[in-house]
Amino acid sequence: MNEVKFWQGNKACAYAAIHAGCTFFAGYPITPASEIAEQLSKLLPTVNGNFIQMEDEIGAISAIIGSAWGGARAMTATSGPGFSLMQEGISYAIMTETPIVIVDVQRTGPSTGQATKTAQGDFMQARWGNHGDHSIIVLSPNSVQEFYDMTIRAFDLSEKYRTPVIILSDETVSHSREKVIINNSNITVKRYLPKKHPAPAFSNEWQDGHRIFPNFGNGDNLLVTGSTHDEWGRRKTSDPETHRALMKRIMSKIFDNLDDIFDFEIRQDEDPEIGFVSFGSTSRSVYEAADFLRNNKKLKIREIRLKTVWPIDDQKLKDALKPLKYIFVPELNLGQLKYDIERLANKNSKIIPINKIGGGELITPEEIISKVLETISI
Repeated sequence: MNEVKFWQGNKACAYAAIHAGCTFFAGYPITPASEIAEQLSKLLPTVNGNFIQMEDEIGAISAIIGSAWGGARAMTATSGPGFSLMQEGISYAIMTETPIVIVDVQRTGPSTGQATKTAQGDFMQARWGNHGDHSIIVLSPNSVQEFYDMTIRAFDLSEKYRTPVIILSDETVSHSREKVIINNSNITVKRYLPKKHPAPAFSNEWQDGHRIFPNFGNGDNLLVTGSTHDEWGRRKTSDPETHRALMKRIMSKIFDNLDDIFDFEIRQDEDPEIGFVSFGSTSRSVYEAADFLRNNKKLKIREIRLKTVWPIDDQKLKDALKPLKYIFVPELNLGQLKYDIERLANKNSKIIPINKIGGGELITPEEIISKVLETISI
């Protein structure tokens, strides 16, 4: 049975976490993500869960990793400066194949920047913030409804592939208030424990399309280390073959499943020549601008919105970009997504970035329309 709510984005995220089975949250207050922690501090005790405010974001990411190995579905939420502090912990979670969810509500940076103002400057950090070769999943909602749905999907993907999943929100989405439709029948987050004990904690074993994840307290003597390790968790820091096998598993479980993980939206006309590529809240301005250009200037347009910003299915995006003569890339940063578009677009396509930073000002539909008309000289 569907329920209809009118929620702020951060509140929707918190309720989605509960509906997905989250039982542990650790975090540190930071604008503009604090409402997620505030809501979960009230909600988690009602489902026999636990909430803890840590001394900082390093403690928060460490706490949710530990709780995941203890059997909890775990989550934290932060913004730019705290997200920076979490990077080594996220790296450890990738290496130990720990399913956790991290929400990054983007604000203007770098450093303290403008703490209450929206931005999209963490795009590269979410994907490449960790050292060494690694895989990770990053989702980006553009509405309160999608923030709710993607939070549930983030828990599902983290359990399915035993990996950290980042939800890359922004202040606009997190502080907007919109209608949210809740369909409880769609919630299917599962965790698969080994059927036999002892079981290797780091193997290629799958069950029903999910990675097996043994937890402390279920009969397995577990070794968990961020160093190179074999399938039993034993450190082998001088063995190149062990490291290669470990990295192959960490990378392939993500990149061999792009059809399941990568998600993007296309709105288009027949035989489009003009394209937009966007993510997050900026795509809302693209919708309005594109509709105006279709209806008033008779332009044929393809709108591409990344819901999964990492990993990208290069071939699918390349095919979507191929027929376009002009590709506009609006971002609330100085240009980060544009590098993927330049890499994947047809060499004859013209890439036109549209960028804005500071003050929490959005890229308006009028600014997008003006840039298009100026570029193609209508």
